[in-house]
Amino acid sequence: MGWLGSLLFTTLMFVSVPPYAMLVVLSRLFGRRAAYVTSRAWCAGIVWLVKLLCGLDYRVEGRENLPEEPCVVLIKHSSAYETFAQFLILPMQSWVLKRELIWAPFLGWALAALHPIAINRQAGSSAIEQVVEQGKARLADGLYVNIFPEGTRMPPGETRRYGLSGVLLAQRDNRLLVPVAHNAGDYWPRRGLRKRPGVVRFVIGPPIDPADRNPREVNAQVQAWVEGKVAELRADI
Repeated sequence: MGWLGSLLFTTLMFVSVPPYAMLVVLSRLFGRRAAYVTSRAWCAGIVWLVKLLCGLDYRVEGRENLPEEPCVVLIKHSSAYETFAQFLILPMQSWVLKRELIWAPFLGWALAALHPIAINRQAGSSAIEQVVEQGKARLADGLYVNIFPEGTRMPPGETRRYGLSGVLLAQRDNRLLVPVAHNAGDYWPRRGLRKRPGVVRFVIGPPIDPADRNPREVNAQVQAWVEGKVAELRADI
């Protein structure tokens, strides 16, 4: 459907936010898991709708690499697609996000009900400590902690230095790190209305044990694997 399908999808996606957000807020009265299940249902609906109207689907490789115990997941951030798909790909989770998202009407209320780790990105080292302390609490609650280490969506083929908070959280709480690469930015660009038809490939990498290692070296290893895998995925399109 091309442009028409993309326009219709985008319209329906935004129209769905207020009613679903209120459902998430109301379901929170029955506990955090109920709010999460409601949110996951909305994300599943969005993923289904973009497949129906834009011909965009996904597949996952490397599921066997995901530990059974909660861990810290570092995901490439190049699109809005992975923010929905992560609900369907990974177990019950919490996310690090900028606190400004919590202030938004409807969507922010729903996010707050899901108990994310909302940080002030301008706070420097104190923001990192916030991720570590709150992340440890989420992990203790049995949640996986998902982090976009670049901090913002990057255009396809681009990156920036990965933040250290994910590595430090994993080290201090004796958890594994799991890198996730994908090529969603080539199909659902961070700016632009049209969604390209195709199959987004998500690759879950082998877990990394950061114990007793230099955090920057671990971070460099994660970034090298993710960006190298993204380059491979993009070359196959």
